[in-house]
Amino acid sequence: MMDTAKLNESNLVSEKIVKQAAPAAAGKAKWRLFLSLIRNTKPSIPLLTIAVIMSMASTLVGLVIPLFTKNLVDGFSLNNLSWSQIGGIGGIFIVQTIASGLSIYMLNRIGQKIVAALRDRLWRKLLVLPVSYYDNHRTGETISRMTNDTGVVKSLIAEHTTGFFTGVVSIIGSIIVLFYMDWKMTAVMLGVIPVAALFLVPLGRQMFKISKGLQEETASFTTVLTQVLSEIRLVKSSNAEAREYGSGNERIKSLFRFGLKEAKVQAMIAPLMFFVIMMLLVVIVGYGGMRVSSGALSAGELVAFILYLIQIVMPMSQITTFFTQFQKTIGATERIIEILDYEEEDHVTGKPVDRADLPITVNHLSFGYGADGDKVLSNLSFRAEPDSVTAIVGPSGGGKTTLFSLLERYYKPTSGTITFGSDSIDSFSLPSWRSLFGYVSQESPLIAGSIRVNMCYGLEREVSSEELLKAAKMAYADLFISELPEGYETEVGERGVKLSGGQRQRIAIARALLRDPKILMLDEATSSLDSKSEVVVQEALKNLMAGRTTLVIAHRLSTVVDADQILFVEKGTITGSGTHFELLESHELYREFATQQLRLNNAGANETALLS
Repeated sequence: MMDTAKLNESNLVSEKIVKQAAPAAAGKAKWRLFLSLIRNTKPSIPLLTIAVIMSMASTLVGLVIPLFTKNLVDGFSLNNLSWSQIGGIGGIFIVQTIASGLSIYMLNRIGQKIVAALRDRLWRKLLVLPVSYYDNHRTGETISRMTNDTGVVKSLIAEHTTGFFTGVVSIIGSIIVLFYMDWKMTAVMLGVIPVAALFLVPLGRQMFKISKGLQEETASFTTVLTQVLSEIRLVKSSNAEAREYGSGNERIKSLFRFGLKEAKVQAMIAPLMFFVIMMLLVVIVGYGGMRVSSGALSAGELVAFILYLIQIVMPMSQITTFFTQFQKTIGATERIIEILDYEEEDHVTGKPVDRADLPITVNHLSFGYGADGDKVLSNLSFRAEPDSVTAIVGPSGGGKTTLFSLLERYYKPTSGTITFGSDSIDSFSLPSWRSLFGYVSQESPLIAGSIRVNMCYGLEREVSSEELLKAAKMAYADLFISELPEGYETEVGERGVKLSGGQRQRIAIARALLRDPKILMLDEATSSLDSKSEVVVQEALKNLMAGRTTLVIAHRLSTVVDADQILFVEKGTITGSGTHFELLESHELYREFATQQLRLNNAGANETALLS
C-alpha cells in the first residue's frame, strides 16, 4: 500500500501547483507556470546561487581579457614582455575555466535533481489517477510526458539557462566597455545588428514552430511504438505487420519532414550568422584601421574591439536558443501540469472497514461512460448476502464487467448507491475497501517477473515458502510449477506469455488465495480454457470461493447452476433474478440460453439434470 503521508503531500503539492498555475491557464504570464513547477521541486537555492555567481564571475573575467590583450599589443616588445604578464593572463584563463566547469556541473546537478523530483511526482500521481484517465489517454502519450517533457525542462535549466544569463552579462558588459573605449566605432558596429535581426528573428520563430511540431510528432510516434510492441502477438497472429509498418513508417516520414524543415532553417541561420560576423569584422577592421592610422585609436584597442565583438555575437545565438527552448519548455510544462491537475483517487479520507461479514446492496444503480455517454447500467438493484454466491449472466455488452468496476470504485455511479451493510462504500477509505476484494478475470494479468513475484504481488507482508506451497496446492498450480526447471523462480515473461492460459489462471487464483479476500469477483474466469484446464481451474475456484462472498460473471451456465442467486442482465438492466431452476421456469431468455448451451455441449446427462 502506498504511503499515506506521501500521497497526502502529493495531493497538497498538486493543489498548490494548480492554484499557482491558474493565471497561466488563462493565457497570462505562462512563465509563472514554469517557475511554480520548478519551485515545487524544491531545488537547492544555495547551490543554484553559487552556480549562477560562478558563471557570472567567469563571464566577467572574460570581459577583462580583451583589456589585457589591448595593453599587451600596445606595449608589445620582447624587452617589455614579463613573466608576470604571461602568468597573469594564464591565471585568468585557469580561473575562468575552473569557474565555468564548476558552474556547468552544479547547474547540471540541479537540473538532474529537478527532473528526478518531477518524475517522482508524476509517477506518484500516475499511480493514483482513476481508471477513467487511462480510458481517455494513450499509454504512449503518458510515457512521453514522463520522459520527453521532463527532459525538456531539464535541458532548459542545465544547458540553456546559464548561457542566457552569461550571454546577457557578456553583451551588456562588452557594449559598456566598447562605448567607454570609442563610442563612434561602437555606434557603427551596433548599427549592423538590427539589419541582421530582420532576418534572424523570423527564422527563430519558424524554428520554434518546427520544434513544437517535432515534439508532438515524437510523442505520437512513441504512442504507436508502445501500442504495437505491447501487443506484438496480436499483430503477428492477425498478419498485421504490413499495416503496422505502414502506420509507423508514416510517423517516421513525418519526423523526417520535420527534420528537413529544421535543417533548412538551420542552413539559413548559420550562414546568416557567419555573414553578420564577417560584416562586423569588415566594418571594424576597415573603419578601425582608418582610426588607427589617424591616431584616434591604438592597435591594441582595435584588437580589443574585435575580441569584444566575438563576446557580443556568440552569446546572441545562445540567447536565441534559450528562448526557443523556453517556448518548448512552456509547452512541456503545460502538459505536465495537465496530469498533475487531473482529479485523482482519494486514498486518504474515509474510515477503515471493520467488518467483512456484511451484505452488499445495490440500489437503483445507473452508470454511463463520460458526461454525455449512453447508459451502460440502468436502475440496477440487488443484494448479495455474505458467504453466498451471486452469479451475473446475460448477453455480451450488458454491463456486467462495468458493475464489477463500480464495486471496486474505479468509477463513480451516475445515480444510485452501493452500500456495504448500512454504509455507502464511498464512506470507506479506498485502500481499506479494495483490500476486501480478490479479482480473477478471464485475462489473468501477470507482470514480468518470477512466479513467486506474481503470486505475492501487492502483499506488504513476507510470504513464507509454506504459505506459497499451500496456496499453489489449493489453486492446483503446484504440480506444473514443480515441473518447471526453476520452480517458483521461473520467469513468466511479459504479461505471462511463457505460460499457458490455464497456468496463468491458476497463478491468479493462488495470488487471490494469498491475498485472502473477503469478497471474491470472478469475471469469465474459465471461458478461455480448454475442457481439461477448465475442470482443474473449477476445482481451484471452489477452494477459493469457500467462506467468501462471491460474485461471478459467466457465459457458461453450467459453472453457476449452484449459485445462491442468478441475476440475468440485458442492456444494463436486471430482467430476472432467482435460482437456476426458478429462472428456467420464469425467464424465457435464460431458458433459451440454457437450452442452447446444453445442445452445443451435447451433454445429454447434464441436460436431464439441469432441465429436470
